[in-house]
Amino acid sequence: MSAGAPGGVVALSWSGGKDSALALWELHRAGTPPDALLTTVDEASGRVPHHGVTIELLRAQAAAAGLPLIEVGIPAGAANPVYEARLLAALEAARVAAVAFGDLFLADLRAYRESRLAGAGLQAHFPLWGRDTAALARTFVDAGFVATVVSVDESALDRSHLGRRFDHAFLDGLPAGVDPCGERGEFHTFVHAGPVLAQPLAVEPGAVREVHGYPQQDLVLSG
Repeated sequence: MSAGAPGGVVALSWSGGKDSALALWELHRAGTPPDALLTTVDEASGRVPHHGVTIELLRAQAAAAGLPLIEVGIPAGAANPVYEARLLAALEAARVAAVAFGDLFLADLRAYRESRLAGAGLQAHFPLWGRDTAALARTFVDAGFVATVVSVDESALDRSHLGRRFDHAFLDGLPAGVDPCGERGEFHTFVHAGPVLAQPLAVEPGAVREVHGYPQQDLVLSG
C-alpha cells in the first residue's frame, strides 16, 4: 500500500494534466505508487472541470497507466457542499484512506484539502510540494512526457497557446508572471505520452470551445 495509508486505498487526484502525471511519476519513483486514480466529472457534459477533456480520455489514460479510475460525478454548477458530499461518498465507497495531489505551492488550496480530508479521517499527501516550478516543467519535458495545452485563462495567456505542445519552446515563450506549470490556473494540459503510460494515446484536435469565458481545445481519441 502506497503513501502510508495502511488498510486502505491510496488514490491520486487525477485531472489528466501534467501535474497529475508528474505526481504519479514521483510516487512510482519513490516506490509508493497509488492504488487508483481519482477524478471528478461534470455529469451534464461528461468532461473534467477546468481542463474540459472528456472522461473517455481520462479512462484511456488510466488504462495506459494500469490503474482503476474512481469517477465522481458532479451536477453542473453544483455548490461546494454538493461537490464535497459527492467526493467524500465516492472515497468511502472505494475504501480510500489517503489521497495524493499534484499541488505545488498554493498554501490555501493545500490547507483546504487537508482540512476536508482530515474531517473524514483521511490523509492527504503532496509529493511535488515546494518544488521549483520552472525546473519541474523542464524535467517534465526532458523525461519524455508529451502534453497538449487544452485550456487557457486569457487574462494571463493568449488563446493562440491552445493546442500547442507543452515543450521547451512553449516554456521559452511564456509571458513574465505566468507560472511554468500553470499552477495559478493560467493554462491546463492533457498528457498523452510519457513514462507513466504503458503506451502513448493517439489524439487529434477537435473544435475550440468556450466554457464560462475560458477557451478550451477539444481533443479526441484517434485510432
